[in-house]
Formats: sequence, C-alpha cells, structure tokens
Amino acid sequence: MNAPLLAHPRVLSIAGSDSGGGAGIQADVKTITALGGYALTAITALTAQNTRGVQGILPVPPAFIRDQIRCVVDDIGVDAVKTGMLGGVAETQAVVAEIHHIRNSLPDLVVVVDPVMVAKGGAALLTEEAVACLHTTLLPLASLITPNLPEAEKLTGVSIRSVEDMRAAAQWLHQRTGAAVLLKGGHMEGESLVDVLLDSAGYTEFAARRIATRHTHGTGCTLASALATKLAQGLPLPDAVGQSRQYVHNAIRHAPELGSGAGPLWHSHAWYPTSRS
Repeated sequence: MNAPLLAHPRVLSIAGSDSGGGAGIQADVKTITALGGYALTAITALTAQNTRGVQGILPVPPAFIRDQIRCVVDDIGVDAVKTGMLGGVAETQAVVAEIHHIRNSLPDLVVVVDPVMVAKGGAALLTEEAVACLHTTLLPLASLITPNLPEAEKLTGVSIRSVEDMRAAAQWLHQRTGAAVLLKGGHMEGESLVDVLLDSAGYTEFAARRIATRHTHGTGCTLASALATKLAQGLPLPDAVGQSRQYVHNAIRHAPELGSGAGPLWHSHAWYPTSRS
C-alpha cells in the first residue's frame, strides 16, 4: 500500500465538525497540517460538543456532502481520503459514490476509514442501518480500516477481551473487506496497550505504555488522519503506523489540559516528517 512519494499530499477529510476543536474535522485539519499535508474537508454533520460530551447533532444533507467533495477534488485534487463520522445511510451512500467517482481516475487512491460510531462521552454517532451500509459499501473501498475495540465488536458481533481476540477480529474484517486493518487496543484494561495491524504481509503488533490522563479526546480521528497523510507521503504501512502512533502519543503527552471532561490533544507539538523537503 505505497503511494507515490509526496512531500505535501492533499488529504481530504470527510467527517463531522467538533465545536470543541478536539476531534472530527478540526482534529483532522490540525493533524494533516502538522504532518506536512494539505487538508481538504467535507463536513458531514455539525455538532455542539465540548469535553463533557455531544449536546446536539445537525446532519448535512447528502447532496451538499457530495458537492463539498466534488468541488474540491475537481479543482485542487486529492491524494488520500480519510473518513470519520458519517451519520445515516444516505450520507454514507453519498460518500461511497464520490469515492467510487474519484477511484475511476485514481485507482490507487489511499482511503483510510475510521468507523466512528460512538463519541467519547457515549453518544451514538452512527445509526444501526448505517453500520450495515458501512459493511457492504464503504469498508470494501478502504485501503485501511482503524476501528477501536467497541467498534470492532459492533462490526464483527464478537466480544474482544485479549490480543488473540483482536487478531481474530482483524482477520474477520480483513477477509470480508480486503482492507488492511489496524485494530486499536486502547479500551483494553491494563498498563500496556497493544494495537494489531493485519495486512497482506501478516500481523504486526505495536505495544506501548498507557499514559495516565483524561485528555484523550480525538485520538482516533488524529491517528486516522496521520495515517492518511503518512501513506500519501509514500511510507510503507508499518512505518506509517509507527510514526502516526508516535505522533498521537506525543500529542497526548503535550495535551493542554483544557475542559473538565475528556480534554483535547496538542496537535502542534514539534514534529518533522521524514518526507518533508
């Protein structure tokens, strides 16, 4: 899954807006920019939220999601797509149709799908019908899928309690979609965290120590955007995962400690991508 070497790739984030600035489109733009990419956006929903949770969601009409994607791609172009919060079936189908449209001329387009289903505070961000639509339409278009444990359980219908369970779930998703899978283990209990990557070369495990902090809002969005940027810069998948995980780790360590709930990361910590000229 190696894209042509690009120092400053054009990365399109298709996701919801976070008024608190910690996740969603806002986190994606910060991450892509910090890692040397050029961020394009298509907003799927407006949210009223802060570190204490989501207070309200206002969906964007599917036709306008399509218009956002098409106008920036037709003019500026795109090297990678990252999807996050999509919403319902109609919104998901609109995104799928546009990715198909882009792939007609860019068959090797990098597509990173972060299957956002539930907000950090527990609010549902993806309907049950949309989960089924995601399975059959969007996941098979992905280069890489990045579920956390609750998302992987919802997608597979299987309880995940160990690293072996994670490997089995990643295999299930890989077989049914053809995409590489990075299954994130942050919801597992214990001091040590393990993420499991499965691609055509097999399994790779990435281990780290848990950082004792409540400031982890937007970690999934940040990781997926970092991966899309790094893959578009031409890094091999394991290297892209390693660098993206390190970027998120440092962003957590430098968190500005804002808000009274799950606080945001600090995306602007010192970082110099190896591919930057």
